[in-house]
Amino acid sequence: MVKLYQNFDLKKNDKGSIILIGNFDGVHLGHQKLFKQAQFYKKKYNLKIGVVNFNPMPKMFFNQSLKNFRLSSISQKINLLNNQNVDFIITKKFDKVFSKTKSINFIKNILSQKLDAKFIFVSNNFRFGNKREGDVKLLIENQKKYNYKVVKPKPLTVNHKIVSSSLIRGFLEKGFLEKANKLLNRKWSIEGVVQKGRQVGKKIGFPTCNIDIKDYILANPGVYAVKVLRKNNSRYIKGIANLGYRPTFNQKKLLLEVHLFNFSGNLYNKYLSVEFLKFIRREKKFKNVNQLRAQIKTDLSIAKKAK
Repeated sequence: MVKLYQNFDLKKNDKGSIILIGNFDGVHLGHQKLFKQAQFYKKKYNLKIGVVNFNPMPKMFFNQSLKNFRLSSISQKINLLNNQNVDFIITKKFDKVFSKTKSINFIKNILSQKLDAKFIFVSNNFRFGNKREGDVKLLIENQKKYNYKVVKPKPLTVNHKIVSSSLIRGFLEKGFLEKANKLLNRKWSIEGVVQKGRQVGKKIGFPTCNIDIKDYILANPGVYAVKVLRKNNSRYIKGIANLGYRPTFNQKKLLLEVHLFNFSGNLYNKYLSVEFLKFIRREKKFKNVNQLRAQIKTDLSIAKKAK
């Protein structure tokens, strides 16, 4: 399992590594290409690979109104990065004090003195330091002085568009789930603890697991075919989910509700991973419960065929 740090005080045998800096939200195909290149350097120079990322993401720190933004939670990101065969991950708390770090001090005190980075992988638009004053040009200007080498991999493009976390967020918000999943190279998923709700689903014959989506990106509100994995359980259960505000019942709280097929049992307080397979339809307000129940039956037949 990958080694985790919450600050830049590395153990001696992790210093002098290949360092990749970024949010790596979703660990999508573009990120995966980056890690493959880093693996080449790892083998060639016999070095470890370390990832530097921040929590919260700087964009969310500076814009407190940005509530639903993440493609992946911290725990998901760690698991995804572990699959990329990195040796250690530094998740630094991004706060007011750290945000005021001068860019040259970030290079001198952190990248050089604390990490002793040998190679630094960054994207062309990488910015850092107080008021985003630092950029790739500044990193390159100082690489000889501080004994590191900047690597700027070419971005991955699909259908003439650069693969990025923001592009994938846009696809999810518009309901283009299959496009988002293709760029993630996996099924987009939300993880969370099952909460006790108002039992509305149970009353109309379709009991659901309620999960607070916290700061995950709000995909297009609607009905989705899903499959669910319970923690410490390797068997997926297929189901159908409603992501949104449940307008028929005049709810205002954003919620993910999942109805599982061929399952009976109590999942309250259980940790679930919900993978989104197919977008079925937009959320809508029905005149009455009977109309909703009839629509759900139609949705169920579609969800059961989804892969």
